[in-house]
Amino acid sequence: MTRMEEGSTAPPTLHDVAREAGVSIATASRALNGSTRNVRSENVSRVRAAAAKLNYEPHLSAQAIAKGSTRTVALVVRDVADPYFSSIAAGVTQAAEAAQLIVTMAVADGSPERELEIVRTLRGQRPRVIIVAGSRVAGSATRDALIEELEEYRTAGGRVVMISQRDLPFGTVTIDNHGGARDLARALVEAGYRRFAVFHAPGELRTSRDRHEGFRAGLGPGVPEPLAIETAFTRAGGYDAARRLVERGLADVEAVFAVNDVMAIGAMTAFRDAGVVPGADIGVAGFDDIASALDVVPALTSVAVPLREAGLSAMRLALSDDERTDDVRLPARVVLRESTPGTTSLRGKLPAPDGPPPPG
Repeated sequence: MTRMEEGSTAPPTLHDVAREAGVSIATASRALNGSTRNVRSENVSRVRAAAAKLNYEPHLSAQAIAKGSTRTVALVVRDVADPYFSSIAAGVTQAAEAAQLIVTMAVADGSPERELEIVRTLRGQRPRVIIVAGSRVAGSATRDALIEELEEYRTAGGRVVMISQRDLPFGTVTIDNHGGARDLARALVEAGYRRFAVFHAPGELRTSRDRHEGFRAGLGPGVPEPLAIETAFTRAGGYDAARRLVERGLADVEAVFAVNDVMAIGAMTAFRDAGVVPGADIGVAGFDDIASALDVVPALTSVAVPLREAGLSAMRLALSDDERTDDVRLPARVVLRESTPGTTSLRGKLPAPDGPPPPG
């Protein structure tokens, strides 16, 4: 039974049209916005018939998008203070300015609920493009609602691009998180390291999970399973994880991999505060190669990600004539620096603060 048959006074949505036609929301969106690539002709006919039956019309204020009356690009990020996102924003802004568009930014603060709320608000503001940057959260209860909101927006003529993992049915700029972390592990093993700790975020955060799994995959045979310490995906999280590791004892840990650079930099501060010298007493590595990786002492080993290029690629994808829904995949490259000089440079293992170290 459709919403109209139920006697609801609410206008029909794209979800109602898709259900009436017996197709996915993505198929309904492509059939209605004229992008019929990969949509069978019979499905196009069913979707249009369902839309006519339900008197479905795209959000009236959003129709201005298709007419080109807005000149804004809306960028939704996880954390504006994280250099990862500011670098992406720089690329988006550069490409937008070249197209004579203005970028506005909203911060989801790592919350899928907040992300959905922002997208709903943005639809009413009629941006030409919506770019959502940030790790997808596995098992999020808002995923289907977010897809519907973005499909409604796209049906009205807007363009949607994700900078994250492939999870939603929109064009996506992806970063090789798994492969970059795998290559980092191999490089550290080649430098002589064998006993590791990994500072990671909760498993539902896919960026952290992909990097953690990639690092483990790169260790190879004969290397013990790394000690895993869960913490926040922030500088403060890295500091807290390092503090807990020092309290536990470092005798069986030669190097730490933090799944992003801000966590690694926080960890280095905690180690120094505890009298442990990064690069001399313990190796430390991160991921992203933000500018601060070169400013800390010792300079931080990391995995370089072309973050500005991610923003540029997202805008090129959004403004292209062909509304692609596949991936633009960006590489990641290991950069070894003084924070991981190799095991021959370590000054020796530090004892646990209380009694002998646990078995490795």
